[in-house]
Amino acid sequence: MAAIWAGIDAGKTHHHCVAIDESGRRLLSRRVSNDEPELLELLAAVLALGDEATWGIDLADGGAALAIAVLLNHDQPVHYISGRAIHRASESYRGEGKTDAKDAAVIADQVRVRRDLNPLRAGDETVIDLKILTGRRTDLVADRTRTVNRLRAQLSGIFPSLERALDLTNTGPLTLVTGYQTPAAIRRLGAKRLETWLRDHHVVRADKLAETAVQAAERQHTSLPGEKLTAEMVHTLAQEVMALNQQVAELDKLIEARFRDHHHFEVITSMPGWESSSVPSSWPPPAAT
Repeated sequence: MAAIWAGIDAGKTHHHCVAIDESGRRLLSRRVSNDEPELLELLAAVLALGDEATWGIDLADGGAALAIAVLLNHDQPVHYISGRAIHRASESYRGEGKTDAKDAAVIADQVRVRRDLNPLRAGDETVIDLKILTGRRTDLVADRTRTVNRLRAQLSGIFPSLERALDLTNTGPLTLVTGYQTPAAIRRLGAKRLETWLRDHHVVRADKLAETAVQAAERQHTSLPGEKLTAEMVHTLAQEVMALNQQVAELDKLIEARFRDHHHFEVITSMPGWESSSVPSSWPPPAAT
């Protein structure tokens, strides 16, 4: 019995594992589902080949998370090697073109010969939570940007002067266009009544916003084709942006609260340039490698 090196080419639904001995000879090549019973069977099969095993894998999270957790929970040393490093290394290996089995064999052999690969360790729960929360925030901000762009396009199609005058990322202008979207509707209401309506909807500086909207309405007396349906679309899109703003604000509170639980919070926030009002957009870092 001797040392074994096992490489895992990880995927979302399946992984391919190749195990080799100290001479690089393949002892096992197996495709397994990303499912705990099959991963445990793979672990047992590899451990049956030698006294000890060292594992390599090409993902540090995502679809590989379960496999990594199973290995670490069984005290197995696991090393991460990037896809780029595997691609470079594979050019020096003979055999078939790029396949899951070849990539797994390359990973195993690279773990066997290299001494510069960092081991993966059990994740810090706070870091993992922050990664999940900031990932969700990134998605929401992207959704908000797309929705604001659609809102601008729709509004400019019926009321271009108002679209130019408003910052449609802010609550006040968004509130305005949930209620009034056409020049005629704003002119009929007038500045005073529009100001009152805005104040009733808790808009800050309602007088300035009402004045801006009425001035824009006075510059357009032409009704454009599709105005009625487009106005309804503007109303809906503005509500969607406001809902996304609220979700982002709630996530920011969760991120800050979770960040305060991190054991390095005091150290990080004491660094020059730190702003206590927000967590850096690049934090937490990618999974440790």
